[in-house]
Amino acid sequence: MDAPDPTPAGRSRVPESAQTGPHEQLPALIARRAGQPFRQPVAPYSREAFESFAAGCAPDTPLIIDSCCGVGESTARLAESFPDHVVLGVDQSADRLARAPALPANARLLRADMADIWRLLLDGGYRPARQYMLYPNPWPKIGHLARRWPAHPVFPTVLALGGRIECRSNWRIYVEECVLAAKLIAGIDAAVEAFSPAMPLTPFERKYAASGHALYRCLLEAAT
Repeated sequence: MDAPDPTPAGRSRVPESAQTGPHEQLPALIARRAGQPFRQPVAPYSREAFESFAAGCAPDTPLIIDSCCGVGESTARLAESFPDHVVLGVDQSADRLARAPALPANARLLRADMADIWRLLLDGGYRPARQYMLYPNPWPKIGHLARRWPAHPVFPTVLALGGRIECRSNWRIYVEECVLAAKLIAGIDAAVEAFSPAMPLTPFERKYAASGHALYRCLLEAAT
């Protein structure tokens, strides 16, 4: 679900899609999966990464999750903003993580599959105070619905972990689907809002803002 790294030069484009609103098959997809656990085996490298994290961070530690963190810039910024929390950034690309900036002492980076880490965190008794989905790969083609996090079978796990979940994107429909999925799965009410970041958290956010894109987010208050 990671988005590709933004190009260093040139204006970025808003995702193009034949969709004009949330995918019409999203409610049926969620209903079909209701009550069915996500049984995909956890990858060994993800489990090893999680165990290394868990060895130094107990489940009762105040925690923030930065999903698919890319080069870790957002992880560093969030750790600076929340010095009393451990901020865990997760990405499946070793190359991206190798380009991370210097991190505050309360930041951690893991190379792992994000879907695996969400499940391992829930099973391990972790309940993050906040979770961030910052500019995930939008997969804007209609046939790619199931690749988006709101339509992924792991999304109920994300909601079950709880906390304040913030999704940001330059494609409004992605955030709308996040809001719809949260309502259908967990009865969470939220709204999509346009916003302008005072300080960009990620290279994508900086590039999209510089390109004049409208940016959107939602805030999901997920009960634990």
